[in-house]
Amino acid sequence: MTGPAAGTDAAGLGRARAVGFVLPALVLIGVFLVFPALWTIYLGITDYRLTGLAAADPRVVGAENYTTALGDDRFRTSLWLSVQYVLGSAVIGQAGLGFAIAWMLRGRRGPVRRLVEGLVLLSWILPSSVVAFLWIALLDRDGGTLNALLGTPGAAWLLDHPMLSIIVFNTWRGTAFSMMLYAAALESVPPSHLETARLAGASTLQQLRDVVLPRIKGHILTNMLLISLWTFNDFTPFLITAGGPEGRSEILPFYVYTTALRGGQLGFGAAVSFLILLINLVFALAYLRLLRNRNRDHDHDHDRDRDRDHEDAALPGPGPAAVPGPAAVPGPPPAPGSGRAPASREAAG
Repeated sequence: MTGPAAGTDAAGLGRARAVGFVLPALVLIGVFLVFPALWTIYLGITDYRLTGLAAADPRVVGAENYTTALGDDRFRTSLWLSVQYVLGSAVIGQAGLGFAIAWMLRGRRGPVRRLVEGLVLLSWILPSSVVAFLWIALLDRDGGTLNALLGTPGAAWLLDHPMLSIIVFNTWRGTAFSMMLYAAALESVPPSHLETARLAGASTLQQLRDVVLPRIKGHILTNMLLISLWTFNDFTPFLITAGGPEGRSEILPFYVYTTALRGGQLGFGAAVSFLILLINLVFALAYLRLLRNRNRDHDHDHDRDRDRDHEDAALPGPGPAAVPGPAAVPGPPPAPGSGRAPASREAAG
């Protein structure tokens, strides 16, 4: 069989036609991703402002914006609050609650499962503005639903516990993705493995640790990567607390918004945005490294099991055992003068 002709691709479309199919996507990526990223990097090394002389004629200041940001106590506080927000609402909240719901619903069918999944998905598919309004109504100090249920009139949840409020809010809003991913992952765990572990005396916790988690480790890492990046760049809680009170819930996306748009420091805001990009890159590389190590260990174990099976198949087995035939039993002696030789009869049974 010959390969594709010169000037054509594997599908036989031709190089020019293949490029024509890909070109629109490349143009969109360049316009909406590559160009804004390069423009942000350029703005980050200038003193570009929203108004004033720097807006008309910005000058290049090099790494001044970056050094200013790294030395700003407000930036470091926002970074620490962002870490708390990711750990609390994504790593612990969404991942933990999503797995718990998926584990409880595994193997179940019927209206109960559909009801639970529908309620969890509803919080995920609602528009962010609607969800933010619902949580403001829930946590409002005057006439809030939570205060009415707890009998604590006048409790200012958004003022007294702003970070806890947005962590619980984001956990409730984003659990659906983790639930669906873990539900699909648990379907890949053979029930026979869990049954074998149960018959061997393993508790539920031991089944999770020794049977379930090793098999879905790749799904866990993928989920952690996605929800961590989404949460780190999330701007929705701004609709609830606006970063207050007094910056106690000002995570990094809020910090960029207030400095770049409210403060008019577009160059400084672009520099902080690029720092956020680098932090996201570090997160992604760390998760991908763990995932790559997991795949390497999985392939190593698979090759080792395959080699062991080949070795077992190559070992000589025992030959077929000789089956003794029925023993010959001498028959009765012939009558005198019959001329017959003594016959033998086979023993029955």
